[in-house]
Amino acid sequence: MEESKLMFDNCSRGNESSSNSKPPNPLAGDRRLVASATKKALVRHPSLVRTKLSDVPLEPRTATGDYAAEYLPILRSGAWADIGSRSSMEDVYVCADNLMSHHRTAGSNEGTHAFYGVFDGHGGKHAADFACNHLPRFIAEDEDFPRQIDRAISSAFLQTDTAFAEACNLDADLASGTTALAALVIGSSLVVANAGDCRAVLCRRGKAIEMSRDHKPGCFGEKERIEASGGYVYDGYLNGQLNVARALGDWHLEGLKSIDGGPLSGEPEVMSTRLTEEDEFLIIGCDGIWDVFMSQNAVDFARRKLQEHNNPVMCSKDLVDEALKRKSGDNLSVVVVCFQKQPPPDLVVPRGRVHRSISAEGLKELQGFLDSLKD
Repeated sequence: MEESKLMFDNCSRGNESSSNSKPPNPLAGDRRLVASATKKALVRHPSLVRTKLSDVPLEPRTATGDYAAEYLPILRSGAWADIGSRSSMEDVYVCADNLMSHHRTAGSNEGTHAFYGVFDGHGGKHAADFACNHLPRFIAEDEDFPRQIDRAISSAFLQTDTAFAEACNLDADLASGTTALAALVIGSSLVVANAGDCRAVLCRRGKAIEMSRDHKPGCFGEKERIEASGGYVYDGYLNGQLNVARALGDWHLEGLKSIDGGPLSGEPEVMSTRLTEEDEFLIIGCDGIWDVFMSQNAVDFARRKLQEHNNPVMCSKDLVDEALKRKSGDNLSVVVVCFQKQPPPDLVVPRGRVHRSISAEGLKELQGFLDSLKD
């Protein structure tokens, strides 16, 4: 398995093959397809609003020039993937500690711009490959990035979704879908965008803070949106077909998605926080990891491993290997992003002052013993 400094033209496909073959890329030779995709309007259903976590401060972001006087994380990242018990590998991930070095756009020298993503394909791997290759570019080339980052990211997800629909029109063999989670570090801000059931968990001084929400059809907010969009949930599945409520692709599945909308949404939910010295690392993984790890359990496990070797690549492999031991039944892929040079410190719980006392009965027994010594 190769280490994770993967560029956007070389997204990882896990361990199932050493081949670098990719699905046909209609965007490569026809910029008109990109132009038409970027015109898609960003229209939100009322339920598609950012969810604020009570213990994660969400702050408005400004131009990256304002970050100079703030805490800046020192980024180190690694990733690992395994086919697991499945017959084919449909997970894809990407790591880039410097997004703008691969996308020469205005503002490319304005501080830290890192991108990390995991994509869990279903019905084939083409949608995951497509999203891995194109989503980072749509984000970096958006004129609102990074000043209006929420809008730029949401727009890029929808552009990727629309462009893939056009690609499928040119080649029906590409038909498939993928969940998508992108984590960006912009200066001192961590921004996570998720569509599906991948998950991002931040370790803040040993505490697990979930930076994404699993989009399952049965969740109240998703179920409400699905039904308002003309869909239904049957036995936990969207329209009886998919076990996720948001995904890119799946244009071939009847009744789930159209250019005008539908019960299957490609728009991400965006959460953000300002990083501080207490933030140690971020774990992002596809659902094969979270099927066998609770969020705090994964943080505790990764923290111990980083204390042993302080290597995010090895830590990613440790998480995958442990998930295999726990009998995860899915493809496995995980990215670990460290924000410090040093390994996570030992957490010392201060001892409270212990006040010892002796009962009256004990005092009487002690006095009797002392008196017996005088006799």
